[in-house]
Amino acid sequence: MATDSHGISPDTTPEEFWDNFYSAGDRVWSGRPNAVLVREVTGLTPGRALDVGCGEGGDAIWLAREGWRVTAVDVSRVALDRGAEHAASEGVGDRIDWQRHDLSVSFPDGTYDLVSTHFLHSWLELPRERILRTAAGAVAPGGVLLITGHAAFPAWAPDPDPEFHFPTPEEVLAGLDLADGQWDVLISDVHEEKVTDPGGEPATRTDNTVKLRRH
Repeated sequence: MATDSHGISPDTTPEEFWDNFYSAGDRVWSGRPNAVLVREVTGLTPGRALDVGCGEGGDAIWLAREGWRVTAVDVSRVALDRGAEHAASEGVGDRIDWQRHDLSVSFPDGTYDLVSTHFLHSWLELPRERILRTAAGAVAPGGVLLITGHAAFPAWAPDPDPEFHFPTPEEVLAGLDLADGQWDVLISDVHEEKVTDPGGEPATRTDNTVKLRRH
């Protein structure tokens, strides 16, 4: 069967791909929340939050600890089950609703005081702009939309695809196609984050963040 440059069969579904990705180890991510989430959400009044592409739930669990009621969404049942187990062990399992969605097909119902998505990138085809527009539509009046993405491949990335384009903050804002006069742009920038590379060494990674508040 033919595969693409990443060894992915064209018949592979997003659920199959990401379930296999997460099944490769006991835990893929650190379990800690993303630094931008902590930095930009600390101080907001807790309410209802939506974590779009929650993975193993590090962000959702942090939000729940901070008093938010969280809907955590991912395509991978493996990741969701792992997140639910971690949340239960942290004593916040009752504050998080774990929902499986292929975001190119379905999206959770309702509106939220915070809609947060971090690193919504995929080796598979992903209608990212459309998903982000839907995410913006789920923000309640007075609520916040927080989008963080990679601005470039990290230095340790094996064989980065030179044709892959990471959207700039300006491109993210343009793709949201927001109605005039209904949003305040609080942050639109590119920044470096201090991280640990896969070998355990200190490193930096270049990301971008867009933060908006709905009127």
